[in-house]
Amino acid sequence: MNPLYDFGKNVFSDEVLKKRLSPKFFSELMQVKNEGLELSVDLANEVADAMKTWAMENGATHYTHWFFPLTGTTAEKHDAFLNVKNNKAIFSFSGKQLIKGEADASSLPSGGARETFEARGYTVWDLSSPAFLKVSKSGMIVLCIPTAFCSYTGEALDKKTPLLRAMEALNTEALKVLRLLGNKTSKKVVFELGPEQEYFLIDKSDFLKRTDLKFTGRTLFGAPAPKGQEKDDQYYAIIKERVLGFMNELNSELWKLGISAKTQHNETAPCQHELAVVYDTANIATDHNQLIMETMRTVADHHNLAVLLHEKPFEGIAGSGKHCNFSLCTDDNIRILDPGKNPEENLQFLLFFTAVIAAVDEYADLLRMSAGYSGNDLRLGSHEAPPAVISIYIGERLSDVLTQIENSNKKAQKDKEVLKPGGALPSFSKDFEDRNRTSPFAFTNRRFEFRMTGSSASTATPSMVVCVALSEILSRISGELERAKDKDAASVKIIQKLITEHKRIIFNGNNYSKEWIDEAKMRGLSNLSNCVEAYKTLSSEKNIELLKKHKVLSSAESIARQEIYFETYEKNINIEAGTMHKIAKSEILPAVLKYTGLLAKDIKNITKASSDFTVQKQVLDTITKELNKFYVLISKLEKAILDANSKKGYLEKAVAFRDSVIPAMKTLRESADALELLIPKDLWPMPCYSDILFYE
Repeated sequence: MNPLYDFGKNVFSDEVLKKRLSPKFFSELMQVKNEGLELSVDLANEVADAMKTWAMENGATHYTHWFFPLTGTTAEKHDAFLNVKNNKAIFSFSGKQLIKGEADASSLPSGGARETFEARGYTVWDLSSPAFLKVSKSGMIVLCIPTAFCSYTGEALDKKTPLLRAMEALNTEALKVLRLLGNKTSKKVVFELGPEQEYFLIDKSDFLKRTDLKFTGRTLFGAPAPKGQEKDDQYYAIIKERVLGFMNELNSELWKLGISAKTQHNETAPCQHELAVVYDTANIATDHNQLIMETMRTVADHHNLAVLLHEKPFEGIAGSGKHCNFSLCTDDNIRILDPGKNPEENLQFLLFFTAVIAAVDEYADLLRMSAGYSGNDLRLGSHEAPPAVISIYIGERLSDVLTQIENSNKKAQKDKEVLKPGGALPSFSKDFEDRNRTSPFAFTNRRFEFRMTGSSASTATPSMVVCVALSEILSRISGELERAKDKDAASVKIIQKLITEHKRIIFNGNNYSKEWIDEAKMRGLSNLSNCVEAYKTLSSEKNIELLKKHKVLSSAESIARQEIYFETYEKNINIEAGTMHKIAKSEILPAVLKYTGLLAKDIKNITKASSDFTVQKQVLDTITKELNKFYVLISKLEKAILDANSKKGYLEKAVAFRDSVIPAMKTLRESADALELLIPKDLWPMPCYSDILFYE
């Protein structure tokens, strides 16, 4: 059977609802969803009963409120539809159970919003994201209801709630601007997202033999393989049969969940791949991306493979990102960021386009914060990822358009150039602009692409930041337009002002170059080189006020998140450092001691035979010298860990792990990797890069 026939099979979609609800209730539910009306008890009960019946017909026995706590993963607590009445089993599911659930908020990150003795938290149904069935290999089927998660006192404790709030703020402010520009028909502006998910796929047996991969998701030790990605022969190369088997099953499972997995290919590094989806509303796209990561892990296991979603699982080769493609569309299908054939004459496009430029420039620190994660610090600024400096690529044509507008000049734009490859190959029109793969924030025809987000991260936070920052700029624009009699003339002046004030953020060159970092500093652009510095910006007065003004995060919620980010950072590094210490002492050290013992024994036997043992002695001396250094560095790492953990405040701890523990880890790794090259492969205690990256 064609797997596309199963598309959306496991989704409780609007189409399913329409068939299972009366026309009256279905119409009422659509109004609630689209207009934000109050959900009545009767309607909630009708939807809950239809949802339960559908789920049970498809084999489900349990339901769960599925949510995104601030752990970076998803959470779920399963409840059976089973109830007992008069000693008889019945199956029920009420509107009350659908709308609200309870979760232990003190056992999940809360930034102090919930103390241990105050446990209650609530999960609240997100009507905008459809429920779905999760089918396990064991045969267990669970109805998953996407929900938000908040504390007993109402603070958001998840990633979904701020995103939904920010999307609503953007809808409100964008509609104001559209109305002032003469649009009287559009009722909603949707913030769309299309994430590209990069990942590594390795043999499961190699994964299980590596303590560092199991505990941290990345290799803490590993000398480079003789071959990496220097030949550029992995990118878009023929996909291995084993990997195709994984991708085939993955696509099938994702399509059943209504996830539009569309593009798959080999990425730059050995064993690295990418999956891209079709655009959806940012809220649903974020839900889908979490499901993609979950499903990848499950499906990989069926093929004796392991998925690595860490941003930098292997030293010396490209890491993995999650490119977030953003766009704006109205409910009547107006593509707001479409420049059209004559962008210099498209006021609506130019107003929103320059608003995005202003939003990114003014809130670059908040955007950088949204990509902050300990794993991403290892990737950003490397040869395959943008630097920590935020800039925008818009291409030469649009740069020229903005320059003309700023200077009140107008000249005709060139038509698209036709390329003629020659021979029997057809001619074709090339795009107005090239792609800049080094830019953190690039305009790529009707959309912006934010390339800084890490592969393991949720897309919710960067989406939320873009939404709320753009909301602020649009609110200022609408304020100016409301006071103006001539809206078109006022729009041109606003566009000119935004260009003049924010053109420093536009850079069309090579973001990987050192020259750009120096130039960015001269332009006054911030360079938050690590996430500890980026997290600090969340509590700045400007950012607190922005989030509070648009009702995305209260001051208390922002401060709580900052505490959680710092705490998560130091815990991640603590786990990595502890794992590194354990491997160094209990795996690498015994292996090296064993080999030096064998060498010493060989030298002794050769001496008895009156033979030349010069080479053996040189090898033994080289290893012993490095081993002594290695042993000292183990002690230095141990001390750095203890010192960092002795710090009291969460910020102080994070800084100590960044400034003391990470450098100690780096020098210990260098020594271990040098030893790996001196020890026979059969005595080295873990699979090496050559084995892991080039499996069959």
